[in-house]
Formats: sequence, structure tokens, C-alpha cells
Amino acid sequence: MEVATANRLDPRTDARQPDEDLTRDLPAAPALILEDYLPYRLSVLSNTVSRALARLYEQRFGLTVAEWRIMAVLARFGPLSANAVCDRTAMDKVQVSRAVARAVDGGLVDRGIDSVDRRRSVLTLTAKGRGIHDQIVPLAANLQTHLLASLTAEENVQLYDMLARLHARARELHGPQDEE
Repeated sequence: MEVATANRLDPRTDARQPDEDLTRDLPAAPALILEDYLPYRLSVLSNTVSRALARLYEQRFGLTVAEWRIMAVLARFGPLSANAVCDRTAMDKVQVSRAVARAVDGGLVDRGIDSVDRRRSVLTLTAKGRGIHDQIVPLAANLQTHLLASLTAEENVQLYDMLARLHARARELHGPQDEE
């Protein structure tokens, strides 16, 4: 079985339908112990770490978590379309749209027109946005250093390897990315 076909578009609904092979012949599900369920644990960890950093940049700069994520992605990979920001942050379009609107209104992000496809907008950090980004990065790096200090150097390497493999597998199971 090709793993990349784990989800297919149902032409009648344009919705992703799980591949039959992932749902066929499943045994009766045991009780779900939520605190042992990997997606739940990753989500809780992610939210906990994000909130710790968010306290710092919300107080100093009035940013939301979504705005910070957009700024971080634009600083690293920009200029990008809103759809590309969605892909890189795993945030939904509504969340990105609202955060981009706030960031544009706040003078942190500029929304321009793509020179190749005039129908598409392109997002870039403004000088103000870059300045705030550059003040937050040391805070984020310091938080990461303190968090990872609970692991040995070898465990850190293993963690990053395991996260990369889990991310790749999750993308395979999710199916092909939506086109912009």
C-alpha cells in the first residue's frame, strides 16, 4: 500500500476521506486513556510551552500566539502567501487570516501583491515587525534552553530525530498538501 494515499478526496463532497486500508478490520477500540494518547500529549505540551513564551511577548508587545507564529515563519521563510503560512504553522485559514489582519493593522506585517500571480497576496515582515521579532527570539531561545536542559545531549538528539520521523509519518498519513 502507498502510504501517501492515506487520504483521498471524495469527488462528491470534496472532503478528505480516510483510505479504506486505515479503517478496515480494526479491532474494537479499547477505552481511550487521554493522558497516554500521543496527539493529546503533544498538543498539551505545545500549548504549555507556547503559553510560557506568550506571557512574555503578550505583556511586552501585545502579540497573540498566532501573530508571533506568523512573524516567526515570515522572518525565516518570507515572503509567503497566507496559504503557505497556514502550511508552515499548521494553523487553519481563519486563524491565520485574523492574525494577519491584526499584524497588518499593527504595522508588523505588510500585505503586498504577488508579482507572478496578481490575484495572490504576499506577506512580509515590516521593519517594525522584524525589530519585535528580533527582541522575542532571545526569549524563545532561552525558554527552549531551559526546557531542553531536562534532557541529556543524547536525549535531545534522539528527541529531534523522533519528532522529525513522527512529523514525516503524520504528513504521509494526512495525504498530499493542498495546493495554493
